[in-house]
Amino acid sequence: MPHVPPQPATHRLTDFRSHPIVVGIEPEIPELLLETARSFAQATGAIIHFAYVDPSRYVVEEFAAGSVRHEALSPDSLQSDWQDLESKFEGQLQQMLPADPPDPSWEFHYLAGRPDRALTHLARAVDASTIVVGTRAPGARSRLRQILEGSVAYHLTQHQHRPVLSVPLSVVDWKETPSVWDR
Repeated sequence: MPHVPPQPATHRLTDFRSHPIVVGIEPEIPELLLETARSFAQATGAIIHFAYVDPSRYVVEEFAAGSVRHEALSPDSLQSDWQDLESKFEGQLQQMLPADPPDPSWEFHYLAGRPDRALTHLARAVDASTIVVGTRAPGARSRLRQILEGSVAYHLTQHQHRPVLSVPLSVVDWKETPSVWDR
């Protein structure tokens, strides 16, 4: 008998009130993504779990709290590279999210591997109600990256049961985007 993954259902829905949210971030944290997460967290009384997923590292071990032990894909990588980037993210978040109420509490997680899998692992570990991600900016480089890697939001919606809030960071004119409905 083939394996059937657990399917979305009302009994699997995590209440939005007071359950954490997971927010996937990249090196340049868009203010719109951060403000959307902040507003959602304030409205629901949630803690925000910001997460950066480093695709140049792989997961060695996953822990129940959502963190991971990871190693570099390349043996030539410096061990401190990821720690420097982790410090940079924490500094950016501290600067962008003052610790004064009414700002929500937050934590930062440095993860590794595939973004969709890493964000899903963290969401399960903290019992998040929602995963928040930003869209990619339009352009040739972004399209190539999406062709090679796929859309994180799309993969999240297809491989786990939590709602995914996709924050548009840039839009294109309807006239510039051919659609299957326009034929």
